[in-house]
Parts: sequence; structure tokens; C-alpha cells
Amino acid sequence: MSRYSAAEIEARWQHAWEEASIFRAVRSDDKPKYYVLEMFPYPSGRIHMGHVRNYTMGDVIARHKLATGHNVLHPMGWDAFGMPAENAAMASGGHPKDWTYQNIADMRGQMKPLGLSIDWSREFATCDPEYYSQQQALFLDMLEAGLVYRKNAVVNWDPVDMTVLANEQVIDGKGWRSGAEVERRELTQWFFKISDMAEELLEALDTLENWPAKVRLMQENWIGKSRGLQFSFSLIDGPEGHDRVEVYTTRPDTLMGASFVGISPDHPLARQLEKSDEALATFNAECRKGGTTAEALETAEKRGYDTGLRVRHPFDTAWELPVYVANFILMDYGTGAIFGCPAHDQRDLEFARKYELPVISTYLPHDTEHQAPEDGGDAYVPPKTERVRYVRGFAGEEVQTGDDAIDAAIAFCESQGVGQGVTKYRLRDWGLSRQRYWGCPIPVVHCEVCGVVPEAKENLPVRLPDDVTFDQPGNPLDRHPTWRQTTCPSCGGAAQRETDTMDTFVDSSWYFARFTSPHAKTPTDLEEAAYWMNVDQYIGGIEHAILHLLYSRFFARAMHLTGHLPKSAIEPFDALFTQGMVTHEIYQTRDANNRPVYHLPEEVTDGRLNDGTEVEIIPSAKMSKSKKNVVDPARIISAYGADTARWFVLSDSPPERDVEWTAAGAEAAHKHLARVYRIVSEIAADTAENASAEADEALLREMHKAIHDVTGGVESFGFNAAIARLYAFTNTLSKSKAGAAAKRQAATALAQLMSPMTPHLSEELWQMLGGTGLVVTAPWPVADPAMLIDDTITLPVQINGKRRGEIEVAQDASKEAVEKIALAHDAVQKALDGGQPKKVIVVPGRIVNVVV
Repeated sequence: MSRYSAAEIEARWQHAWEEASIFRAVRSDDKPKYYVLEMFPYPSGRIHMGHVRNYTMGDVIARHKLATGHNVLHPMGWDAFGMPAENAAMASGGHPKDWTYQNIADMRGQMKPLGLSIDWSREFATCDPEYYSQQQALFLDMLEAGLVYRKNAVVNWDPVDMTVLANEQVIDGKGWRSGAEVERRELTQWFFKISDMAEELLEALDTLENWPAKVRLMQENWIGKSRGLQFSFSLIDGPEGHDRVEVYTTRPDTLMGASFVGISPDHPLARQLEKSDEALATFNAECRKGGTTAEALETAEKRGYDTGLRVRHPFDTAWELPVYVANFILMDYGTGAIFGCPAHDQRDLEFARKYELPVISTYLPHDTEHQAPEDGGDAYVPPKTERVRYVRGFAGEEVQTGDDAIDAAIAFCESQGVGQGVTKYRLRDWGLSRQRYWGCPIPVVHCEVCGVVPEAKENLPVRLPDDVTFDQPGNPLDRHPTWRQTTCPSCGGAAQRETDTMDTFVDSSWYFARFTSPHAKTPTDLEEAAYWMNVDQYIGGIEHAILHLLYSRFFARAMHLTGHLPKSAIEPFDALFTQGMVTHEIYQTRDANNRPVYHLPEEVTDGRLNDGTEVEIIPSAKMSKSKKNVVDPARIISAYGADTARWFVLSDSPPERDVEWTAAGAEAAHKHLARVYRIVSEIAADTAENASAEADEALLREMHKAIHDVTGGVESFGFNAAIARLYAFTNTLSKSKAGAAAKRQAATALAQLMSPMTPHLSEELWQMLGGTGLVVTAPWPVADPAMLIDDTITLPVQINGKRRGEIEVAQDASKEAVEKIALAHDAVQKALDGGQPKKVIVVPGRIVNVVV
């Protein structure tokens, strides 16, 4: 009998699948379709075990669906634009395109040995002109449909790299790459009108029943629907053109506790005042350095500047409030102005105490031990559903909930002509302009005669020039000697191209649709899209739960409105699964200055480096190149084979949780697969028929139970539970006294049940056992319901409440029959010592208790 040789087996069967084009997806009306997709990777140069886990999960689903008679689409592509390629070019003097395509080639070469059931004929990278030309066509269609527009907006500006930064690229107020202090600068930017769909995107979350609840909640919070009051304070002696300050509040019930009015440094009033107030201009300039998100400002020190202006309270003209410019107010949320109620908002309370402003409670808790904020306590901020005591509200002393009081306040203010109740959303329009080279060019030109003009579709793609350099900061497209120069599609005169490129979130917001017809001369082929969409199962990390998924949902709707997707595809992902991470211990030593020095796992054996130096072991954490706690899949495949890597990442923990990679775990997985190979090899060679009918039936019953349990595990993403069942069934098969025919039948089922997880080994076992064709295309085994019902059951036997043994009885045995068998048990006979029991308690199907 030959030994299990993963390298030989895996190469052979990957070649067989490729020769037979097993995984090529072709539209067909003979089978139900199934579209499984993992979030496509950024081509950083190396795959890691997180990739292995993610793609193996999708592969298990794809292979199972193929075996259950589905026409499966399982594609792969590359999210290939972005700053890392430009950074690499700056560091090495190379070109982003060369770096990117080399990385794609390397990663494809690392992924193929995993034996993934991918239709590689549909592969594309978002930096392929064939792809981004259709993205430019989409942009033009959306521009024509009014879904894209251009306006001035406040952005994060890196003055050294001379580019706009996304919020996540601002670290402690500094550019993530340059380290320069980031400024808030107003630039003309392109935007998608996603805010117009805020309510639709919010309501549709209720239809996504197969999405994790936490993801739907994260999206709901990001969209941020709120009901509040919008009204104006009258400005006393304001500058020309400014007689009111309009505010929006979600807690109008606290209006009688107002202490100050705050405006954003970017508010029109603040910009007007800074023209004649040098100190304010300096303050505003400082505020404009740093992030532009509410999250970033929430943790910053709260600072304000007293403008000297005052406003009148709408319900008491003698009541004047100071107007401050405050660094924690964003211009693009609400109206860019607030009123502060320190008693009921901790941020406002800190601000009021810092600038010695009044603190006025409008309601109090029933808990009399609460220290009022006026007396040094914290702000009292009850949930909107909690009942409170109003002392300065719009409902007198009436006891009611916060929600009731908000409704009462809005109604009262509207009746008095003070503002109106409005619904607002936290969701802002999506700014897509980026001042960088390695991205999809925005297909418009700037003509002195015609203004901003869309490029003609027949001129697409607007290609990126290859002859650019990165020896200077800023966007190379701005300084290219010829690329910007073009002709106006409208008048034919001289014009200049737009040099901003698109946010890479655009690239990943419609790739799932492009996979349905990756070489179409339009963004999609509607017949193909109508057949393959929606994505039946989408798999990816929780870190993409908000922006990527939200933008994709917007894009699907926009593509429907512009004729590129059917209406049925406006929610593109029917089911979503967010997998956990792969973790590993961190190994470190210290240098002469006591700084940590990290070491790769292959450099450490039994807690020591190769030179004997003892390492400090830090508990398992997410694999990180910087900490060197990464495991190279290529090394694992070389040592153990792809099936071992696949088996281990699926078996150790539920797929939604993190899994810790250990060398011992990988070794144990490999030994188990080698054991399966040996067991099945022996069964394949056995022709003896010396078993009893009872042994045959017992094995086949276990086989059908395994089919039932493994099928349920795979279909519910319970891969670890399915594998645990396969371990148990393997043990049963190895110990069975059944005859050769029954064992062969059970081993054949084992090969099929393992095939989604260990496809190469399963093909080898299938061939050993004489299976027809390939196991990957064999129909999935179906459990016989009759074989899932046991004729006998095992009941524990207790004596005076303590378990002393168990008995086998017929499932439909009477109480009298069960009692008789229990009393004949050796342990019971010994306890009775020739006497009679005081009582025998039989709980049918559960337990027998003998009282002696």
C-alpha cells in the first residue's frame, strides 16, 4: 500500500479539473444557478492564512452546490488600484502598474495550489483598462442620470503629499505616510448622491434576513436616521448678511436648558468673522488641521472661541446666548450649528465648565441620589424611552418618556412658529475624488467655452499614461507634459482632462456585477446579469461591514436606474457571512536598547531561536507582517499539502470566530488525512465478506447519520461541526466489523462528504474505490430518513440516584419491559443482593432509576 503523498495527489487532480474545465461557469437553463463570492483581495504580493480560510469557506460552499446539482459561478479578481502601489513606486523607483501586476502573478501562483473551484476565465483586475473603461462608462451614465455632481467640500489635505486623505488615513491628526499635520481644506470634488437613497437603503435592511444582525445594525447606525427640530436663533447685531443662526437638534425637549450656540469653523458666519478677526482666523486655521469625522473630533480636546455675538432664545427675547466657534462641530452634519445644553450632554457640559457658561437642567431622574450637573455631577442623559421628571420642558411637571417629550417639544415649537420637525440622516454624499495617479481617471474634461464636459463614450477608456514619475509629491497627472491636453467633446476646442481619479471604493462597488460578463463591451450584459445575479453567498471580513457594503448597495441601485442591472438585483447580496481572523503567537526578543525584535514562526523551535536564544511568547494575535507572526501558506502546502491547510482552518473553531494557527494543529490534521488514506486503501483492497448483517446495518446507519449531519453543517456554515462529525465517522469506519461491501459503501460516502474540504484526497479515495468519473461532479449523497431512526435506544441506569450503567432497549419498549431489563443488569442485581427494589422509576426514552 502506497503512503499518502499530498504533493503528487494534489498536482494530479488539479490538472484533471483544469483539463475537464470543471469550474467554468456557463449560463444554463437546466440547473438552478448559485453565485458564491468572496471579497476580492488587494494584490499586496503574498497571500496569508486569512486568505486561505476565507477562500476555502467559499470553496466548500461552491463545491457542495456543484454536487447538489447547481450551476455554480465562483469567480476571482483583484482590487488593484490604490496608494500602496504608488508608495511602492516612490520607495523603489518602479512603476505602480509593474508592481501590481507582478504581485497579482505571485498571488495567483500561491492561490492555485489550494485547489479552489474558481472560474479563472473570468479573472480581472480593477486596473485593467477593460475594467475601468466600463467603470468610466458607468460614471457617465450616472452623471447623466443626476446621480453624480461636483461641489466644494471640506476634505483632509496632506500638505506634503499634496493629496486628499480618507478619514482612516489620518492618524492622530497627521498624514499616515508623510507624517505632516493634516489640514481641513475646501476643494472642488465629485460626489455620488447616495444621500438621496438614505431612506431606501435603511428600509431595505429589514429584507436582508440572511445578513448578520450586527452588520445590519452597523449600517443602520451609519445611515443615522433621526427625527428632530430645525429652527433659527435671531442674531443680535450680526455682520451684514447674517441675521439668524439655523440649528438642527434631535433633543428639542432640552431647548429650555440652552446655554450657548456653537458653530463650525467652516460655517459661513465663522468664515465671515475671521476676515476681520485675526485671532479667530488663527483659531479656525488650527481647527481645520485634523480629521473631519465625528469620531475623530469626539476624542479631541474641546476648544471654543467666543465671537462676542449673541442670539435671542426663541421663547424669551430677554434671554441671550453667546455664540462660540467650536472645534467639535462638523459643517457637513445638520446645519453646522448647534445649541449647547450642558446639563444633558457630557461634551457640552465639559465645554460649559471650561468657559464658565450656565448649566440648566430641564429634567431630572427619579433617583434622588443623582448629583445634578449644576452641583458638579455628570450630565444626565437618559435613554429616549426612559421616564423622567421634566422641570423646564414643554409639558410642565408631567412625567413622560424622552420620546414623548421630543414629540411634544416639536409640536409646541411648530404651533408657535418656531421651526419645524424634520427627519435627517447622518449619511453624507460619497466624495469620490482622489488626487493621485493609480486610480480610475474621472472621464470629464474642462473646457473654457463649455465648462465641465463628459468625455464621449467612444473615446473610452481614458487611459492612465505609463510615462509618469514619482520623484515629487502630489499627483503625477497634474505635471504630465501632454496627458492633460485634449479636445472638448462638445465644441472640439482645446480642453484639459480632469486629473482627479476615483476612490478605490468605486472599483469594488460593482465588481460582483462585472463578474457575470467580464468581457462585455458594456458594463454588464443584461441577460447574463439577470441570470447570475444576485450573489447567493457573499463572504468577507467584518471590517467591510459599513462602507463597502453600503456603497455596493447604492451602486446596484444606480446601475438599475441606468439600465445595467435588473430591478431584482438592487440588493446584490442575498446572504452575507463575516468570517473570523487567523491568529498566531508572537515571538520576540529584545535588542541592546530593549526594543522588541520579532521573529517568524519558522525561526522558533520549542521557544528558542536556532542559536538557542529564548524568545518571549506573546498570546495569539491577528497575523501581522510587522509582528512577523505570519504563516506562509506556501510553506504549509509544501510540508503537508493544501488539503491539510484547508482541513485545519475549517476544523478548529466556528468560522465566524478567530482560529489560532499552531504547528501542532497542522501536524495533527495531516496525520488524520494520512490515516483516512490508509483506512480507505485497506477497504479498497478488502474483498472478504465475513460480517454479520447486524454489523453491516450498524455501519450503514452511521453512514446515513453522517450524511445528514455533515450536510447540515456545510449548509449552515458549521464547517467545524461537520468536520467533527467526519472524525467520528472515520473512527466508526475504522473499528467496524462490517463486510467489504458495506465498508466500501461507507468509505465512498466518506470520500464524498470530505470532498468540499479536502477535494484532492477525496478524488484519490474516490478513484481507489472505483467511483465513476470525478467525485467533484458526483451527486451529493442523500441520507435515508428511515436509517436515521434507531430501532433501539440506550438508557442510563441509576441506583439510588447515581449512575451505575446503561441498557439497550427497543425504542417502543413498554415500561414493564424496560423495568425487567433494568432489574437484570449486573449492577442492579449486585445492589439488590437477592432482595426486591423499593421502587423502579422509568422515564420513557430518558432514564431508569432503581431505589434499593
